[in-house]
Amino acid sequence: MTTFFDTSAVVALHVDVAERRIAAAALDDETCVSALALTEALAVIDKLTDEAILRTDLEDAIRLQWDRYHVVPVDQRGLDTAASLLREQPIRLADAIQLAAAVRLPRPVHYVTFDPIQIPVALGLGFDVAST
Repeated sequence: MTTFFDTSAVVALHVDVAERRIAAAALDDETCVSALALTEALAVIDKLTDEAILRTDLEDAIRLQWDRYHVVPVDQRGLDTAASLLREQPIRLADAIQLAAAVRLPRPVHYVTFDPIQIPVALGLGFDVAST
């Protein structure tokens, strides 16, 4: 089974939240992510803490783990799939890009997300969803 982490799972792996346990249990040596996830994860850091040292530590942890993921590129093929998903589903552009990346992976896909908007769409795409 192919494991895919969306941005919420990438971040949850590094913060003290209940979702961390689920993300850590799903993480394996072949975990895949969309190239978009790093940009989104880094943007979220400032919303999680006001302390500069904690921001730096969190960014370092995310970047260190990033080197271990298999990254699905955001390219025209993925953007075309995202556009189709946007026409069919009530999701945001970033969600569509994440889901489009996972669509490219070999099935079955274990899709790890803590974003309630993505869950029904991921299930509709036939993914095994891990969430809260």
